[in-house]
Amino acid sequence: MVDAVVLDEFHERHMDSDLLLSLLAKLQRRARRDLKLVVMSATLTAAGLAEHLGGAEWHWFQGVVTGADPEPAPADEDLPPYDPTAAFVSDEPSAEIIGFYRDQCESSDAVLAVTPLSAQPRGRHGDPQQDEPPDVRWVVLHMIEETARHAGHLDIARELIDGQTGLGPR
Repeated sequence: MVDAVVLDEFHERHMDSDLLLSLLAKLQRRARRDLKLVVMSATLTAAGLAEHLGGAEWHWFQGVVTGADPEPAPADEDLPPYDPTAAFVSDEPSAEIIGFYRDQCESSDAVLAVTPLSAQPRGRHGDPQQDEPPDVRWVVLHMIEETARHAGHLDIARELIDGQTGLGPR
């Protein structure tokens, strides 16, 4: 028996997808109250978020904190400049993305091992709508917030699929 129906690619509405969702919702109300309907958009994947977080580690710690002008991240060599409104998706193999993220975290740890939190960053973030970070402590807190926020996004997606909330069974 089917426990859940996952509808992906629902970031744009079409008559066919609206009809499908309507019929499944009607089925759920009338005959299958236990059926879970999960509506997802292709604008977020676990791999895309991991790649984004690896790029954020690279930007904030190598570029902003140390002031280095690093080579483009391996996955970004052929991509256009960063677009904050773009979808968090990736076509790269998961193993490469996880390796990239881990490498960037190791590099960030190495920067932090020799840089006081009170130090002023040597580089620039470069967003004209945002003040530059006053110190390395701000950068660290920003990355904690950024990572936690995206971990929350992934947790919401997982919860929609398996229905488990909070800590769940241990």
